[in-house]
Amino acid sequence: MQHRFEQFIRNEHLFPEGEQVLLAVSGGRDSVALANLVYTARIPFAIAHCNFHLRPGDCDRDETFVRSLADTYGVPCYVAQFDTNEYAAANHQSIEEAARNLRYRFFEQTLDSHNLAVVATAHHRDDAIETFFINLLRGTGIAGLQGIPLRNNRIVRPLLPFGRDEINAYISQHNLSYVEDTTNNQPLYLRNRIRLQLIPLLQSLSPSFFSTMQSNINHLGDAYQIYQSAIREVSQRLLVPASDGYTIDISQLRQLSPLSTFLFELVRPFGFTPLMAEEILSSLDAQSGKQFFSSTHKIVKDRKRLIITPLTIQQSDSYIISRLDEIPELPISLGFSVFSYDGTPVRLAPHQAWFDLDQLQFPLTLRHWNSGDRFKPFGMKGSRLVSDLLNDLKISRPQKDRTWILNDADENILWVVGLRASSVAVVTGSTQRILQISC
Repeated sequence: MQHRFEQFIRNEHLFPEGEQVLLAVSGGRDSVALANLVYTARIPFAIAHCNFHLRPGDCDRDETFVRSLADTYGVPCYVAQFDTNEYAAANHQSIEEAARNLRYRFFEQTLDSHNLAVVATAHHRDDAIETFFINLLRGTGIAGLQGIPLRNNRIVRPLLPFGRDEINAYISQHNLSYVEDTTNNQPLYLRNRIRLQLIPLLQSLSPSFFSTMQSNINHLGDAYQIYQSAIREVSQRLLVPASDGYTIDISQLRQLSPLSTFLFELVRPFGFTPLMAEEILSSLDAQSGKQFFSSTHKIVKDRKRLIITPLTIQQSDSYIISRLDEIPELPISLGFSVFSYDGTPVRLAPHQAWFDLDQLQFPLTLRHWNSGDRFKPFGMKGSRLVSDLLNDLKISRPQKDRTWILNDADENILWVVGLRASSVAVVTGSTQRILQISC
């Protein structure tokens, strides 16, 4: 195994020549085997260990063991302590997801802090097969059926060609000590249930199960590269950049086949699942305004297109402007200027509005528009709904969501910001001071 290991990392150029490598070591069989393989190959390395404090007593035992292992090899040992339960609850994540995010964030920070090139994890062939079935059950598409990639940015996995049986044999041959995570033998998580229940059943049906699956995963990886080439071409053609996101022309989208697959791949980078993609597909003939949300983005069906925009967290529903010399921090860029008026007519740009400062009732309030908002547009008789104005101007749904209203102290609408001023505090021939607001 030692010879095959060294040949593999040379052929794949996994470790930078002569540079120190960071090894992720939990203290279990796999990572202990990896550390010994790297040490025997005379590759300079350091050890990184995460204490997730999930198993009282055992996690501290594991940390002590890993520190001792680093001392045995005479290499640096970097340890991080995490309150994983608290992090998972605060970020609405499963324990597995939280631990994974904490682990890889720590690895990235350690690489940067100590000027290291790559971190090597001890994932092996059987881990990749388990990941294949996890992703198959979760419906991640062809991307997830590649198992675990050999490289992922600065993460490398030099044990992927080796199975659990080979690693166990190597441990026994070299009489290596390790610590056992007792939860690995308990069906607490999906991965454990696949390892302990599903794979033994499949192995009993096919004696060559592991080699066949490894071959399948390799073929799927090759197929994925071809698949991605087609997806990139379609994405570059259909995802049209907009000021705050992207648009997709529905008529062009309909020309794709298979439509459901292409649509999923177009929206997947924005956090949308296959089920969400099916819902979006079914809305293509629906009226405008239908909305779909992922954890990071929103898609709106707007007439003949889909509009993709990032979600924003609204810090406040309204912003009070009590004095012109103390403008608070606003969610949009507004400029306020006051000057004397000599009665000369001026044609204002759409992003500007003029008001008779002496007729204005302070404080002013900046807020989002609401359904039912009504105002008296400058130059028109009577009043009209803000929603009608937005529809007449063919404002898209995402733009509507970002439309602001400026009110006076009596809650009269002064300005549908950037679009139309009202006839409140209008400038006349007797106006002496003008407040100009620019968006």
